[in-house]
Amino acid sequence: MSGASLEQARAAREAAKAALAGRPEVTGIGVARLDDGYAVKVNLREASDAIPEEILGVPVRVEVVGAIRKRTRQD
Repeated sequence: MSGASLEQARAAREAAKAALAGRPEVTGIGVARLDDGYAVKVNLREASDAIPEEILGVPVRVEVVGAIRKRTRQD
């Protein structure tokens, strides 16, 4: 599967945000650069089989990044 244009990836990102809203395992959704274009990037707290491989014809790349926590300032 080849990458999409930046405009296609941005549209697919918005569709992904709507489709995945409220999913507790999703920690972030963005756009990622591929060798041959762009993809939607979905960051997860834990692995999930429920994330589609593509959205609006744009490939989806998934990365399990774990829980997102606020960093404390250390002086």
